[in-house]
Amino acid sequence: MFFRFNRVVVAIATSSALIALIMGATVIDWTRAEPNEEQSGGDTTVHETNRRAFSLPAANMNLDRRAQFAVGHAFFNMPWVEAPASTKARDGLGPHFIGRSCTACHSSDGRAAPPETGEQPMGLLFRLSVPGKGPHGEPKPEPIYGGQFNNQAIDGVRAEGQIDIIYQKLEGKFADGEAYSLLKPNYKFTELGYGPMRDDMQFSPRIAQQVIGLGLLEAIPEKDILAWVDPADRDGDGVSGRANYVWNAITQRKALGRFGWKANTPSVAHQTAGAANGDIGITSRHFPKEECMPAQRDCQKAPNGGKPEINDKNMASLVFYTQTLAVPARRDVDSPQVLRGKQLFHQSQCAACHVPTHVTGMAKGLPELSKQTIRPFTDLLLHDMGEGLADNRPDFEADGREWRTPPLWGIGLFESVNGHTRYLHDGRARNLSEAILWHGGEATKAQQAYVSMPKVDREALLAFLNSL
Repeated sequence: MFFRFNRVVVAIATSSALIALIMGATVIDWTRAEPNEEQSGGDTTVHETNRRAFSLPAANMNLDRRAQFAVGHAFFNMPWVEAPASTKARDGLGPHFIGRSCTACHSSDGRAAPPETGEQPMGLLFRLSVPGKGPHGEPKPEPIYGGQFNNQAIDGVRAEGQIDIIYQKLEGKFADGEAYSLLKPNYKFTELGYGPMRDDMQFSPRIAQQVIGLGLLEAIPEKDILAWVDPADRDGDGVSGRANYVWNAITQRKALGRFGWKANTPSVAHQTAGAANGDIGITSRHFPKEECMPAQRDCQKAPNGGKPEINDKNMASLVFYTQTLAVPARRDVDSPQVLRGKQLFHQSQCAACHVPTHVTGMAKGLPELSKQTIRPFTDLLLHDMGEGLADNRPDFEADGREWRTPPLWGIGLFESVNGHTRYLHDGRARNLSEAILWHGGEATKAQQAYVSMPKVDREALLAFLNSL
């Protein structure tokens, strides 16, 4: 067992004179920019801030390898079509699906938003299950609709249904009297194509996340992630952190979960192939079947685009693409307001879960990602986020109140890349302030610290987050 305090001693220094070594650990002066602090992705970092900010290859990738990146880019962005079709490399859409391409949900390799009123969700998917576990510890699929609700289908196959979202406004006030409001979503499954769901059905809404830096997160040594695990909170900081151990369809054994809102996916390869299968209906070597449940006879009889529908070579290019998408550099790291926000970020204990810095290990076949000092602001672990954010649906070892600490790199560029500022697992937060206010459970102290801050400090904290 390791404890946070044993690894890094964090202190808030008020002047450079306080930079010192205490008990063998470095004390960092948060009031100054650190060396190379703007390089969020180490040598892979790019410096675009426009709509293309999330779509560039690692800056240190050579020209030869950029050809494979370009192939992966094509498969990420081009739509799949129904089989049979003359486009043999890209037919096999569905039978059920959410989007026709990866970019349908991850526009510009970025983040989706909840649907507008009257629209059906595209980048907001819904996991389904019933109580119990499958053979590998995974959630047990809902017997009629399976593990994911798909609201689109090819010709001749019924869509699984529609989703209605109604928001309830919650009012509140900061300690200085300024009012705020939050939106609480309420979901209803309608126009069900195959009859009613089981009464004990559980569901979890999950928004499509930005795709940047995934290979770097994969390259963080497992022992470094586990060093932050503290399920019994033996260091007494009020923050636990648990690892999720999940099934790896590629290696056919259990592994540490790193990706997805519940850390329910162990690798970029599993995440990419699983999303192609679940969201677009594309089969591959490790996900050889579309999810057509016994009651879905039309789905079972639908044509396919081959077995599998994407071959190993093209899937490898798609995985390489998602592994090597670069992280954009931070902005304004020397700004006094940003530095003040950085200090408040640490003082408020946000960094207990949103761990700023990691060093990657050797990434096999990916020299660009190896031995990089990166700043993703995550521990990749599960934390109780309170009743307000609970989906009440277990996922492998994650319980219904736990979510993985999402990386914060790039969050200040969502508006530039995707034209919105929607945050959290279902996009309910309309801005970063609301995202903080929804924090509960282990993050209650941090949330209360934010509520208690004077407006000038709240603005400084938000300026820091927007610089990431």
